Amino acid sequence: MLDELLSRMWPGVNRNQYHIEPVNGLTGESWRVRAPGNDCLARENTPQKRVLGVERQREYRILRQLLPSKLAPRPRGRWAQWLLVDWLAGENLSPALWQDELSGGGLARRLRQLHRRPLYGYPLNLRARYAVYWQASDPDRRCPAWLRLQQRFMRQKMPAALHIAPLHMDLHPGNVLRSVDGDLLLIDWEYAADGDIALELAALVRGNDLNACEQQALLRTYCASGAGYGAPVLQQRIAAWAPWVDYLMMMWYEARWGQTRQQQFVTAATPLRRRLGLPF
Repeated sequence: MLDELLSRMWPGVNRNQYHIEPVNGLTGESWRVRAPGNDCLARENTPQKRVLGVERQREYRILRQLLPSKLAPRPRGRWAQWLLVDWLAGENLSPALWQDELSGGGLARRLRQLHRRPLYGYPLNLRARYAVYWQASDPDRRCPAWLRLQQRFMRQKMPAALHIAPLHMDLHPGNVLRSVDGDLLLIDWEYAADGDIALELAALVRGNDLNACEQQALLRTYCASGAGYGAPVLQQRIAAWAPWVDYLMMMWYEARWGQTRQQQFVTAATPLRRRLGLPF
């Protein structure tokens, strides 16, 4: 199928001129594809990834909407389960660069730019994610306490939304590049959806274990960029969303363990299980 997509995209290029190499990530493999005059990333949609909430057609449409923003890679084409996007030249953020962008406000300003854009038209349904991830988890790791927690999140009222906006929902150093021009570029938009801005900020804070000083720096710049809300209000909403984010992350790792039996996912789930009061 990838060959068919490439032949459609580059009909004048001989197959022997392609150079294809894997690019690894927690969700699975993508492929860097180089040919004369082209440098792209091919992203596959497997049954496992669909369980995790990945849908390449949705991602393709979102990336097309984001083209004017220059926040994301340009989508080049889609065929069957494959999505082709531009390979972005840039520098992956080291821990030091990540701290620079947090404290200097670069990431907060780019996030505000995204949150000002029109909605994608794909609302995030957290409960649907929880339900699917539960089914994908390892039955041997389930227990009565976890079932009670699952039922609680499926029933209880979600925090009130502060402002519904287009979200990225997977921001960490591996998904942020610094371009040759010094701009921050966001990659891996497979979990992007419309949702509350405080949910995005909570996912950024909890997913990267930001300490109090880092959170204050992030929110200070975010609010100064025209958020319309003060930092104390955002901090309260982040705290309200925190358990929902913790549970989403834990369930994702548990689903990945159920799919792969790779120990790294159990290791990653353990502190989240502890935080949520589950046996580990």
